Amino acid sequence: MTIQPRKVPIGLDGVPAAETVLSNVDGENGELIIAGELVGPLASSTSFEGVIARLWTLGTGVVTTEAQTRRALGAGRQIAFARLPHWLNSADGLSVVDAFRVGVAGLRGEEGLSADTVIVGALPVMAAALIRRRMGEAPVSPDPDAGHAADLLRMLRGTAPSRAEAAALDAYLVTVCDHGMNASTFAARVVASTAADLFCAVTAGYCALTGPLHGGAPEPVLEMLDAIGSRERIAPWIDGALDRGERLMGFGHRIYRVRDPRADVLKAVVGTLGSNLRDLGFAAEVEAYARNALRTRKPDRPLDTNVEFFTAILLDALGIPRQAFTPVFAVGRAAGWTAHAREQQRTGRLLRPGSLYSGERPEN
Repeated sequence: MTIQPRKVPIGLDGVPAAETVLSNVDGENGELIIAGELVGPLASSTSFEGVIARLWTLGTGVVTTEAQTRRALGAGRQIAFARLPHWLNSADGLSVVDAFRVGVAGLRGEEGLSADTVIVGALPVMAAALIRRRMGEAPVSPDPDAGHAADLLRMLRGTAPSRAEAAALDAYLVTVCDHGMNASTFAARVVASTAADLFCAVTAGYCALTGPLHGGAPEPVLEMLDAIGSRERIAPWIDGALDRGERLMGFGHRIYRVRDPRADVLKAVVGTLGSNLRDLGFAAEVEAYARNALRTRKPDRPLDTNVEFFTAILLDALGIPRQAFTPVFAVGRAAGWTAHAREQQRTGRLLRPGSLYSGERPEN
Protein backbone atom coordinates (compact mmCIF):
# COMPACT_ATOMS: atom_id res chain seq x y z
CA MET A 1 0.00 0.00 0.00
CA THR A 2 1.38 3.41 -0.97
CA ILE A 3 0.97 6.24 1.52
CA GLN A 4 -0.21 9.51 0.04
CA PRO A 5 2.01 12.10 1.73
CA ARG A 6 0.87 15.42 3.04
CA LYS A 7 2.46 18.33 1.24
CA VAL A 8 5.79 19.55 2.59
CA PRO A 9 7.11 23.02 1.65
CA ILE A 10 9.73 22.26 -0.98
CA GLY A 11 13.11 23.30 0.35
CA LEU A 12 11.47 24.18 3.68
CA ASP A 13 10.40 27.54 2.25
CA GLY A 14 8.81 29.64 4.98
CA VAL A 15 9.42 27.09 7.74
CA PRO A 16 11.09 28.79 10.77
CA ALA A 17 14.08 26.73 11.91
CA ALA A 18 15.33 28.98 14.71
CA GLU A 19 14.75 32.25 16.49
CA THR A 20 17.53 34.78 15.97
CA VAL A 21 18.41 38.38 16.79
CA LEU A 22 21.25 38.46 14.25
CA SER A 23 19.64 39.19 10.89
CA ASN A 24 16.35 39.19 9.01
CA VAL A 25 15.54 38.89 5.32
CA ASP A 26 12.24 40.39 4.11
CA GLY A 27 11.96 39.04 0.59
CA GLU A 28 8.65 40.70 -0.20
CA ASN A 29 9.92 44.21 0.53
CA GLY A 30 13.57 43.73 -0.43
CA GLU A 31 14.89 44.46 3.04
CA LEU A 32 17.87 43.00 4.89
CA ILE A 33 18.51 43.80 8.55
CA ILE A 34 21.86 42.85 10.11
CA ALA A 35 22.45 43.41 13.84
CA GLY A 36 19.40 45.66 13.98
CA GLU A 37 20.28 47.93 11.04
CA LEU A 38 19.41 47.98 7.34
CA VAL A 39 22.26 46.71 5.21
CA GLY A 40 22.70 49.93 3.20
CA PRO A 41 23.32 52.30 6.12
CA LEU A 42 25.31 49.60 7.90
CA ALA A 43 27.73 49.10 5.00
CA SER A 44 28.28 52.84 4.60
CA SER A 45 28.87 53.60 8.28
CA THR A 46 30.38 50.55 9.97
CA SER A 47 33.62 48.65 9.49
CA PHE A 48 33.74 44.90 9.14
CA GLU A 49 35.31 44.68 12.59
CA GLY A 50 32.48 46.80 13.95
CA VAL A 51 29.84 44.51 12.47
CA ILE A 52 31.64 41.42 13.76
CA ALA A 53 31.68 42.94 17.25
CA ARG A 54 27.94 43.57 17.07
CA LEU A 55 27.16 40.08 15.79
CA TRP A 56 29.38 38.37 18.36
CA THR A 57 27.84 40.45 21.14
CA LEU A 58 24.36 39.39 20.05
CA GLY A 59 25.34 35.77 19.47
CA THR A 60 27.19 35.21 22.73
CA GLY A 61 25.48 37.69 25.05
CA VAL A 62 28.93 39.02 25.98
CA VAL A 63 29.72 42.60 24.95
CA THR A 64 32.57 42.86 22.44
CA THR A 65 33.88 46.19 21.12
CA GLU A 66 35.15 47.08 17.68
CA ALA A 67 38.61 47.87 19.08
CA GLN A 68 38.79 44.51 20.87
CA THR A 69 37.72 42.71 17.73
CA ARG A 70 40.29 44.51 15.59
CA ARG A 71 43.13 43.59 17.98
CA ALA A 72 41.96 39.99 18.30
CA LEU A 73 41.67 39.49 14.55
CA GLY A 74 45.14 40.93 14.04
CA ALA A 75 46.50 38.35 16.47
CA GLY A 76 44.41 35.66 14.78
CA ARG A 77 45.92 36.48 11.38
CA GLN A 78 49.45 36.25 12.81
CA ILE A 79 48.84 32.83 14.33
CA ALA A 80 47.22 31.59 11.12
CA PHE A 81 50.25 32.71 9.12
CA ALA A 82 52.55 30.76 11.44
CA ARG A 83 50.45 27.64 10.78
CA LEU A 84 50.47 27.98 6.97
CA PRO A 85 53.30 25.50 6.25
CA HIS A 86 51.40 22.84 8.17
CA TRP A 87 48.60 22.61 5.61
CA LEU A 88 49.68 24.42 2.43
CA ASN A 89 51.63 21.43 1.14
CA SER A 90 48.70 19.12 1.79
CA ALA A 91 46.59 21.35 -0.46
CA ASP A 92 48.85 20.90 -3.50
CA GLY A 93 46.96 19.82 -6.59
CA LEU A 94 43.61 21.02 -5.28
CA SER A 95 41.57 23.92 -6.59
CA VAL A 96 41.55 27.10 -4.51
CA VAL A 97 38.03 26.30 -3.30
CA ASP A 98 38.96 22.76 -2.25
CA ALA A 99 42.32 23.76 -0.76
CA PHE A 100 40.54 26.39 1.29
CA ARG A 101 38.23 23.68 2.62
CA VAL A 102 41.29 21.72 3.77
CA GLY A 103 42.50 24.79 5.64
CA VAL A 104 39.14 25.49 7.27
CA ALA A 105 38.77 21.88 8.38
CA GLY A 106 42.26 21.93 9.87
CA LEU A 107 41.75 24.94 12.14
CA ARG A 108 42.11 24.28 15.86
CA GLY A 109 41.95 26.06 19.16
CA GLU A 110 44.78 28.44 20.04
CA GLU A 111 45.79 29.51 23.53
CA GLY A 112 44.63 33.01 24.36
CA LEU A 113 42.19 33.33 21.45
CA SER A 114 38.54 32.41 21.19
CA ALA A 115 37.51 29.93 18.50
CA ASP A 116 35.60 32.74 16.76
CA THR A 117 38.77 34.82 16.50
CA VAL A 118 40.89 31.92 15.29
CA ILE A 119 38.40 31.17 12.51
CA VAL A 120 37.66 34.68 11.28
CA GLY A 121 41.32 35.67 11.66
CA ALA A 122 42.58 32.70 9.66
CA LEU A 123 40.36 32.86 6.60
CA PRO A 124 41.89 35.91 4.83
CA VAL A 125 45.40 34.56 5.52
CA MET A 126 44.52 31.24 3.91
CA ALA A 127 42.73 32.82 0.95
CA ALA A 128 45.62 35.18 0.15
CA ALA A 129 48.25 32.47 0.58
CA LEU A 130 46.43 30.11 -1.76
CA ILE A 131 46.05 32.76 -4.46
CA ARG A 132 49.73 33.69 -4.27
CA ARG A 133 50.76 30.04 -4.32
CA ARG A 134 48.82 29.56 -7.57
CA MET A 135 50.80 32.51 -8.97
CA GLY A 136 54.10 30.98 -7.85
CA GLU A 137 54.60 33.62 -5.15
CA ALA A 138 55.41 33.19 -1.46
CA PRO A 139 52.76 34.10 1.15
CA VAL A 140 52.92 37.60 2.61
CA SER A 141 52.83 37.92 6.40
CA PRO A 142 49.89 39.83 7.89
CA ASP A 143 49.95 43.27 9.47
CA PRO A 144 48.17 42.89 12.83
CA ASP A 145 47.47 46.62 12.98
CA ALA A 146 45.69 46.78 9.63
CA GLY A 147 42.00 46.37 9.04
CA HIS A 148 40.81 42.92 8.01
CA ALA A 149 39.85 43.93 4.46
CA ALA A 150 42.98 46.02 3.85
CA ASP A 151 45.21 43.25 5.11
CA LEU A 152 43.56 40.67 2.88
CA LEU A 153 44.32 42.79 -0.19
CA ARG A 154 47.87 43.50 1.01
CA MET A 155 48.60 39.82 1.67
CA LEU A 156 47.19 38.93 -1.75
CA ARG A 157 49.12 41.58 -3.72
CA GLY A 158 52.24 42.12 -1.65
CA THR A 159 51.59 45.87 -1.59
CA ALA A 160 49.16 48.00 0.39
CA PRO A 161 45.83 48.76 -1.32
CA SER A 162 44.54 52.26 -1.81
CA ARG A 163 42.15 53.65 0.76
CA ALA A 164 39.28 53.36 -1.74
CA GLU A 165 40.09 49.72 -2.48
CA ALA A 166 40.29 48.78 1.20
CA ALA A 167 37.02 50.59 1.90
CA ALA A 168 35.33 48.84 -1.04
CA LEU A 169 36.30 45.36 0.16
CA ASP A 170 35.38 46.30 3.73
CA ALA A 171 31.89 47.32 2.56
CA TYR A 172 31.57 44.06 0.62
CA LEU A 173 32.46 41.99 3.71
CA VAL A 174 29.88 43.90 5.76
CA THR A 175 27.23 43.41 3.08
CA VAL A 176 27.67 39.62 2.88
CA CYS A 177 28.46 38.93 6.55
CA ASP A 178 25.02 37.52 7.35
CA HIS A 179 21.80 36.80 5.51
CA GLY A 180 19.19 35.10 7.63
CA MET A 181 18.80 31.32 7.59
CA ASN A 182 20.63 30.73 4.31
CA ALA A 183 21.87 27.22 3.49
CA SER A 184 25.39 27.62 4.88
CA THR A 185 24.25 29.33 8.06
CA PHE A 186 21.60 26.67 8.61
CA ALA A 187 24.26 23.99 8.11
CA ALA A 188 26.48 25.68 10.69
CA ARG A 189 23.60 25.94 13.15
CA VAL A 190 22.66 22.27 12.72
CA VAL A 191 26.21 21.19 13.54
CA ALA A 192 26.48 23.66 16.42
CA SER A 193 23.21 22.32 17.83
CA THR A 194 24.83 18.93 18.36
CA ALA A 195 27.33 20.59 20.76
CA ALA A 196 30.13 20.12 18.22
CA ASP A 197 32.70 22.90 18.36
CA LEU A 198 32.78 26.05 16.25
CA PHE A 199 35.45 24.64 13.95
CA CYS A 200 33.12 21.81 12.92
CA ALA A 201 30.19 24.20 12.51
CA VAL A 202 32.12 26.60 10.27
CA THR A 203 33.53 23.74 8.19
CA ALA A 204 29.95 22.64 7.53
CA GLY A 205 29.01 26.21 6.64
CA TYR A 206 31.85 26.52 4.14
CA CYS A 207 31.05 23.17 2.52
CA ALA A 208 27.48 24.36 1.95
CA LEU A 209 28.77 27.64 0.52
CA THR A 210 30.77 25.85 -2.18
CA GLY A 211 27.61 24.57 -3.86
CA PRO A 212 26.81 26.44 -7.09
CA LEU A 213 23.25 27.13 -5.91
CA HIS A 214 24.56 29.09 -2.91
CA GLY A 215 27.97 30.75 -3.14
CA GLY A 216 29.15 29.92 -6.63
CA ALA A 217 27.33 32.42 -8.86
CA PRO A 218 29.68 35.48 -9.08
CA GLU A 219 32.26 33.81 -11.32
CA PRO A 220 29.67 32.86 -13.98
CA VAL A 221 28.53 36.51 -14.03
CA LEU A 222 31.96 37.49 -15.39
CA GLU A 223 31.86 34.60 -17.82
CA MET A 224 28.52 35.91 -19.08
CA LEU A 225 29.87 39.45 -19.49
CA ASP A 226 32.93 38.08 -21.30
CA ALA A 227 30.74 36.01 -23.61
CA ILE A 228 28.58 39.02 -24.49
CA GLY A 229 31.71 41.03 -25.12
CA SER A 230 30.38 44.24 -26.65
CA ARG A 231 27.38 46.54 -26.54
CA GLU A 232 26.02 45.46 -29.91
CA ARG A 233 25.93 41.85 -28.73
CA ILE A 234 23.91 42.52 -25.55
CA ALA A 235 20.44 42.12 -27.04
CA PRO A 236 21.09 39.10 -29.31
CA TRP A 237 23.12 37.27 -26.66
CA ILE A 238 20.55 37.71 -23.87
CA ASP A 239 17.60 36.99 -26.18
CA GLY A 240 19.33 33.87 -27.43
CA ALA A 241 20.07 32.64 -23.92
CA LEU A 242 16.46 33.14 -22.86
CA ASP A 243 15.20 31.45 -26.06
CA ARG A 244 17.27 28.40 -25.07
CA GLY A 245 15.84 28.45 -21.55
CA GLU A 246 19.19 29.32 -19.98
CA ARG A 247 19.55 31.15 -16.69
CA LEU A 248 20.99 34.67 -16.71
CA MET A 249 23.65 34.73 -14.01
CA GLY A 250 23.26 37.52 -11.44
CA PHE A 251 19.47 37.69 -11.70
CA GLY A 252 16.78 36.16 -9.52
CA HIS A 253 16.87 35.07 -5.88
CA ARG A 254 15.22 32.32 -3.85
CA ILE A 255 13.96 34.75 -1.21
CA TYR A 256 13.72 38.23 -2.73
CA ARG A 257 10.56 38.92 -4.69
CA VAL A 258 11.97 42.34 -5.61
CA ARG A 259 15.49 43.67 -6.12
CA ASP A 260 18.14 42.27 -3.75
CA PRO A 261 19.05 45.24 -1.50
CA ARG A 262 22.68 44.12 -1.42
CA ALA A 263 22.90 44.69 -5.18
CA ASP A 264 22.33 48.42 -4.74
CA VAL A 265 24.86 48.60 -1.90
CA LEU A 266 27.56 46.95 -3.99
CA LYS A 267 26.65 48.92 -7.12
CA ALA A 268 27.34 52.11 -5.16
CA VAL A 269 30.61 50.66 -3.85
CA VAL A 270 31.69 49.70 -7.37
CA GLY A 271 31.17 53.32 -8.40
CA THR A 272 33.82 54.47 -5.92
CA LEU A 273 36.64 52.58 -7.65
CA GLY A 274 36.82 54.72 -10.77
CA SER A 275 39.47 53.69 -13.26
CA ASN A 276 40.08 50.31 -11.65
CA LEU A 277 36.90 48.95 -13.19
CA ARG A 278 36.11 46.98 -16.26
CA ASP A 279 33.62 48.95 -18.40
CA LEU A 280 30.94 49.71 -15.81
CA GLY A 281 28.78 51.38 -18.44
CA PHE A 282 28.74 48.15 -20.43
CA ALA A 283 27.82 46.12 -17.34
CA ALA A 284 25.03 48.59 -16.54
CA GLU A 285 23.63 48.17 -20.07
CA VAL A 286 23.72 44.39 -19.69
CA GLU A 287 21.90 44.67 -16.38
CA ALA A 288 19.24 47.03 -17.77
CA TYR A 289 18.55 44.94 -20.87
CA ALA A 290 18.46 41.70 -18.87
CA ARG A 291 16.02 43.09 -16.30
CA ASN A 292 13.69 44.35 -19.02
CA ALA A 293 13.89 41.08 -20.97
CA LEU A 294 13.13 39.03 -17.87
CA ARG A 295 10.15 41.22 -16.95
CA THR A 296 8.79 40.91 -20.49
CA ARG A 297 9.25 37.17 -20.88
CA LYS A 298 8.53 36.09 -17.30
CA PRO A 299 6.05 38.65 -15.94
CA ASP A 300 4.88 36.26 -13.23
CA ARG A 301 8.37 35.51 -11.90
CA PRO A 302 10.32 38.20 -10.02
CA LEU A 303 13.83 37.95 -11.51
CA ASP A 304 15.68 41.12 -10.58
CA THR A 305 19.37 41.82 -10.05
CA ASN A 306 20.91 39.92 -7.15
CA VAL A 307 24.05 40.37 -5.08
CA GLU A 308 26.21 38.18 -7.33
CA PHE A 309 26.05 40.58 -10.30
CA PHE A 310 27.88 43.43 -8.59
CA THR A 311 29.93 41.10 -6.38
CA ALA A 312 31.55 39.78 -9.54
CA ILE A 313 32.34 43.26 -10.87
CA LEU A 314 33.64 44.47 -7.50
CA LEU A 315 35.92 41.52 -6.73
CA ASP A 316 37.22 41.55 -10.30
CA ALA A 317 38.02 45.26 -9.99
CA LEU A 318 39.97 44.55 -6.80
CA GLY A 319 42.14 42.02 -8.62
CA ILE A 320 40.78 38.96 -6.82
CA PRO A 321 40.96 35.92 -9.14
CA ARG A 322 37.66 34.35 -10.05
CA GLN A 323 38.52 30.98 -8.53
CA ALA A 324 38.93 32.72 -5.15
CA PHE A 325 35.50 34.38 -5.09
CA THR A 326 33.97 31.68 -2.87
CA PRO A 327 36.78 31.78 -0.25
CA VAL A 328 36.57 35.58 -0.14
CA PHE A 329 32.79 35.30 0.32
CA ALA A 330 33.55 32.96 3.23
CA VAL A 331 35.86 35.57 4.80
CA GLY A 332 32.80 37.79 5.19
CA ARG A 333 30.17 35.16 5.94
CA ALA A 334 32.28 33.59 8.70
CA ALA A 335 31.21 36.50 10.90
CA GLY A 336 27.62 35.32 10.60
CA TRP A 337 28.44 31.61 10.86
CA THR A 338 30.29 32.04 14.14
CA ALA A 339 27.61 34.31 15.62
CA HIS A 340 24.81 31.95 14.60
CA ALA A 341 26.65 28.92 15.95
CA ARG A 342 27.14 30.66 19.29
CA GLU A 343 23.53 31.78 19.38
CA GLN A 344 22.31 28.26 18.57
CA GLN A 345 24.40 26.72 21.34
CA ARG A 346 23.34 29.38 23.83
CA THR A 347 19.60 29.64 23.16
CA GLY A 348 18.58 26.71 20.95
CA ARG A 349 18.39 22.96 21.15
CA LEU A 350 19.39 20.00 19.00
CA LEU A 351 17.96 20.57 15.52
CA ARG A 352 16.22 17.35 14.59
CA PRO A 353 13.34 17.97 12.15
CA GLY A 354 10.81 15.32 11.34
CA SER A 355 9.90 13.99 7.93
CA LEU A 356 6.80 12.73 6.16
CA TYR A 357 7.20 9.12 5.08
CA SER A 358 5.89 8.47 1.56
CA GLY A 359 7.17 4.96 1.02
CA GLU A 360 5.59 1.52 1.20
CA ARG A 361 4.34 0.04 4.47
CA PRO A 362 4.48 -3.69 5.15
CA GLU A 363 1.18 -5.51 5.09
CA ASN A 364 -0.10 -6.58 8.52
